[in-house]
Amino acid sequence: MVTLEELKDKLTDNARLIGLDLGIKRIGVAICDDKRKIATPFKTIEYRNMDYLLNELRDVIKDNNIFAIIVGNPINMDGSYGKSAQSINDKAKIIERELNMMVAMWDERLSTSGAFNISSNLDIKFPNRKKNIDEKAAAFILQGAVDYINN
Repeated sequence: MVTLEELKDKLTDNARLIGLDLGIKRIGVAICDDKRKIATPFKTIEYRNMDYLLNELRDVIKDNNIFAIIVGNPINMDGSYGKSAQSINDKAKIIERELNMMVAMWDERLSTSGAFNISSNLDIKFPNRKKNIDEKAAAFILQGAVDYINN
């Protein structure tokens, strides 16, 4: 895996990124524009197994000219790494190896609650706030990473 600094140094003009919120049941996918300014929720993939996920990601990468992947890293609130962080890290390494893509990790603390709260602030009704929350969390993760890259 690469750091965001290493990724930043390797980015080319118009290189697009995807962000992933790797959950146990669902994978949120977000995509940024070719100028890497705005992250947009893209889709939610129901997790069946790793092969299925890899095939879904291959399609997204091919169809959208993706350069690299940002994966949300579920660090504990105290900054420590728990079981879920290790599991996500293991999956991210498999994604990197199998898709032959650069993968960088981004601290995802509060990404789901952040996406939920943004929906709340926009006065979106509760049932609709939960709809597509995984891809919204992925957009929250990706937006944080692209903002970091751009500064």
